[in-house]
Amino acid sequence: MKDSQIQKLIKQETIRQQNGLTLIPSENHASEEVLRAMGTPLSDKYSEGYPDKRYYGGNEIIDQIEKIAMERARRLFKAEHANVQPHAGSQANAAAYLALLKPGDKILGFDLKSGGHLTHGSPVNFSGLTYKFAFYGVDAKNERIDLAEVEKIALNFKPKLILISTTSYSRQLDFEGFSKIAKKVGAYLMADIAHIAGLVIAGEHPQPFPWCDIVTTTTHKTLRGPRGGLILCKLKDEINPEDKFNLAQKIDRAVFPGLQGGPLDNMIAAKAVCFFEALQPAFKKYQHQIILNAQAMAAEFKKEGFRLISDGTDNHLMVLDLAAYDTKLIQDELDRVGIYVNRNAIPNDSRAPFNPSGLRVGSPAITTRGLKEKEAGRMAVLVAKLIKNINDEKIKAEIKKEVSSLAKKFPVYKNLKA
Repeated sequence: MKDSQIQKLIKQETIRQQNGLTLIPSENHASEEVLRAMGTPLSDKYSEGYPDKRYYGGNEIIDQIEKIAMERARRLFKAEHANVQPHAGSQANAAAYLALLKPGDKILGFDLKSGGHLTHGSPVNFSGLTYKFAFYGVDAKNERIDLAEVEKIALNFKPKLILISTTSYSRQLDFEGFSKIAKKVGAYLMADIAHIAGLVIAGEHPQPFPWCDIVTTTTHKTLRGPRGGLILCKLKDEINPEDKFNLAQKIDRAVFPGLQGGPLDNMIAAKAVCFFEALQPAFKKYQHQIILNAQAMAAEFKKEGFRLISDGTDNHLMVLDLAAYDTKLIQDELDRVGIYVNRNAIPNDSRAPFNPSGLRVGSPAITTRGLKEKEAGRMAVLVAKLIKNINDEKIKAEIKKEVSSLAKKFPVYKNLKA
């Protein structure tokens, strides 16, 4: 690159990823094939609209790419329709709301401190600013979603949309149970499966269809693709069957021209590659290993004396209750030794979001690198060791050395050099 400043920083970031180990559940390492698709002249094309219905000429090849991506997404998620254009998960959620609701309409969402996301009704987010939210949380004793409580809130609040979601919830979601509640109150049912998408298509987590009307997801995280969004839905609008537009048409109109202009064609190609990889037999083995690695970490954290929210995990992540510690300091010190995590709120957290009471840990990225249960468990031990010896520079140096050794043993990319 002639731009030496940016080239230098790209090299530094590549080295950081290679020399450290990521335990952030929402991060993963895309394949070299996905990276190749992103860095192509497809980025040069403008293609507002949809395949065979574009506002610009010269889209005959782009149309083929998008059709392939849509077909693969439908097949993976057993969906009747797929829109592959959303730039990110937030835009996918915004489009889903726009398709179904008007400003001020009611949504029943998952409380952020219990495991929800900013786009699920945070008062500082477009979702909370545009729509009227009520929230369900988790049971105070077992820290799991209580469908009886969800139903009670829904019957009282009478939402137009019920949202099933997770960003730090470590247990399986009962889509069928939520569907029964949605039908009782005449609400649409939407699932945001951004975190668990890979687990869902591999059969490691229940499928959202046919229970949900609309499903949104990102294409990174457990799906291990490029950073982007995806919307899946049924064709029939069962809540408003008399409308002239079906659900697929409503979603497409909400994405374009509702929220976005021209899609990112290089990213759509990368999504198609990601979906191709997810259709291969090896992907199911990878997702199963994600679960095994998460469970191995959870077991070690318990041995080390740490409490896990809901006492464990069914998926790719867990949240440690570190209310007695400075989680911002812990995250910073883990950065220094090459272990990357993120601090996170716990149910009924009384602390500020910038320094909450929990630490969120996950297994997708280390599983991509090839770590198995033994190494995953060891990562938990190293995290615990640092927490307990936060001011001991000698011990932190030993941890950094071991992390570096593991990172070299399990490289991110074999053919991509910094």
